[in-house]
Amino acid sequence: DYLGAEVTEAVITVPAYFNDSQRQATKDAGRIAGLDVKRIINEPTAAALAYGMDKQRGDQKVAVYDLGGGTFDISIIEIAEIEGEHQFEVLSTNGDTFLGGEDFDLRIIDHLVESFKKEQGVDLRNDPLALQRLKEAAEKAKIELSSSQQTDINLPYITADQSGPKHLNLKLTRAKLESLVEELVDRTIAPCRTA
Repeated sequence: DYLGAEVTEAVITVPAYFNDSQRQATKDAGRIAGLDVKRIINEPTAAALAYGMDKQRGDQKVAVYDLGGGTFDISIIEIAEIEGEHQFEVLSTNGDTFLGGEDFDLRIIDHLVESFKKEQGVDLRNDPLALQRLKEAAEKAKIELSSSQQTDINLPYITADQSGPKHLNLKLTRAKLESLVEELVDRTIAPCRTA
């Protein structure tokens, strides 16, 4: 319903490090779902296609830096033009399966918790509802700071104590975010060099 037409054919992407049996299992899953799977392609190849790398003339090598929600992958792909057609080959991949956007969110959450504790004397780490609101606010702030220099994090009634309700209101700058996540970004350098 979403596309307004029935989908019967698919090109499915998989991580570049998938082996043949994982690729086949993905293809089989597509068939079980009722799709005619035309092709299985590597995610970095799909990224290169999405950015129009196949429209450029000549041969080239491209690094695809993929920092996802839970994992980080770097792939070096070679795009060769053979008789006017582009051939894609993944030359190498590397990454960190324990590094992703969620780690960046956690750094922001820790900063918010510490700032609130310092200002209000209340530790929000033991309050599941407050932590959920902080998680949502951290992700939103991270996204906002990708296109602005500063964002306001305003969470009214984040908790309460005997003196009444407590509110979290904090400005977070891009510079502060960069300092909070610098070590995480640095962790991507070694896999890039290895790839």
